[in-house]
Amino acid sequence: MHWQLIAECLRQELADYGALLGLYEQQQQSLFARDPDAVLQIGLQIEGQVKTLQDGRSRREQAVSDFALAHGEVPGATLRTLLPFVEADARPLLAALINEVNHLLHRVRRTSHQNHTLLTRTLELQQELLRELRPGLFTKTYSPTGRVSLATSRSAPTLLATG
Repeated sequence: MHWQLIAECLRQELADYGALLGLYEQQQQSLFARDPDAVLQIGLQIEGQVKTLQDGRSRREQAVSDFALAHGEVPGATLRTLLPFVEADARPLLAALINEVNHLLHRVRRTSHQNHTLLTRTLELQQELLRELRPGLFTKTYSPTGRVSLATSRSAPTLLATG
């Protein structure tokens, strides 16, 4: 097993993380623009990109595992611990790719968390507004674990225009 396959897997993973980060940034722009259709569409694209990323990560992990076994190491060895088995000229390339993947991973996680927070807050504000407009429509209930949820009553009258 050659290190070139691992390098190619890392490059693909970088591209996949970059695409995912771009989608999260588009979603954030759509959230700020209050474009729910775009948010939903981008959410579907994000799901597809996450699947692609997971597949690529699995390929890379398998390549690293095969490389480890080929060099008498345990299959779960990290790529950093395997760098001494890579040609000296290629080590800086692999180290840089590892660092870039980790950097993008942290950016993706941060942006994902920000979007999740924005979506959660938007939902909370929407529910609060609906509770203000139609207080009889919602009933608070508690789950066995103590979590609060809101149940809606389908029999509540609809809003009517005045005049």
